Amino acid sequence: MFINNQSWHIKLSPEFEKPYFVELMKEVEQEFDTSTCYPPKELIFSAFEQFDFQETKVVIIGQDPYHGSGEANGLCFSVNDGVAIPPSLKNIYTEINNEYDRILFPTSGNLQHWAKQGVLLLNAGLTVRKDEANSHKHIKWNVFTDAVIDLINEQSENVVFLLWGSFAQKKGKLINRTKHLVLESGHPSPLSANRGFWFGNDHFKLTNEYLLKNKKVEIDW
Repeated sequence: MFINNQSWHIKLSPEFEKPYFVELMKEVEQEFDTSTCYPPKELIFSAFEQFDFQETKVVIIGQDPYHGSGEANGLCFSVNDGVAIPPSLKNIYTEINNEYDRILFPTSGNLQHWAKQGVLLLNAGLTVRKDEANSHKHIKWNVFTDAVIDLINEQSENVVFLLWGSFAQKKGKLINRTKHLVLESGHPSPLSANRGFWFGNDHFKLTNEYLLKNKKVEIDW
């Protein structure tokens, strides 16, 4: 069983039997056997282990895991406790503080507390080679994660998709925007944020307003 959470496993089991996925897992095994790769094998599908499929409220799409030692934990934009908070996540935290008039800045970059509330922190590629960003782009993770997005689009209602940057926006092009809320802005990376494409997007407040309007519990960011 690739995903221990039964609700997600049942929903995604048709993908696991497809030839591309069988080949994908062989390539992942080979990469882990011959190179240092992240996240640890047991955390590759961590994004799906935090909550049941029917509890999906928000989807945030990243590109691939952090490639530094000890950083990646299977959740996009998230790092393990004790790891320095990456620049993009610092900008995410700053935007949340601005929206909610907070003063205290989080000391951990671990976003598991978001995930536990129904936020799917989904990287387009679920693995990466050490110190080599986007090094597993040749592996067909994109096919799998496209299928995940399609599944949520088709079988869920009133989900918020947060698409930050052109990569995520292309990934979300098939989302039904009458059925779900799609919020787009620049990427929170310093390059984008410093050019005025991130701060002030109000995505976290807008997400919670939409969830409450649709009788869902808001996210404690």
